[in-house]
Amino acid sequence: MVYELAQRFHFEAAHTLERDIDAAPSKRMHGHTYHAEVTLRGTPDPATGMVMDLGHFRRVLADVQALLDHHLLNEVEGLEKPTLEVLCAFIAARLKDPLPGLVSVKLWRATGDSCKLIVDEPS
Repeated sequence: MVYELAQRFHFEAAHTLERDIDAAPSKRMHGHTYHAEVTLRGTPDPATGMVMDLGHFRRVLADVQALLDHHLLNEVEGLEKPTLEVLCAFIAARLKDPLPGLVSVKLWRATGDSCKLIVDEPS
């Protein structure tokens, strides 16, 4: 059997964006509460019964959360254009090594905007 294990976190951050539509408000610095859900896929270890210890999962996510929470995202290296898509890729890149079995990263805001990155599975 294969399981999916998910964990959520949130962060508060500001950014500016260059856009064609609704450009003026996006160019001004503004902030959002971002919610993220990270999903792993795997089979439980026979010794522990767990795909991954949730304590380890939470610690790894806390490290990524600390890079983003209460920051101006445009100033974070790798997030010069902090769209939802770029944020998903940024988070996934930092989680791939410490979280084997990473399947997806989903971000959403209260406005209803969301993005989900499906991480390519190894061939």
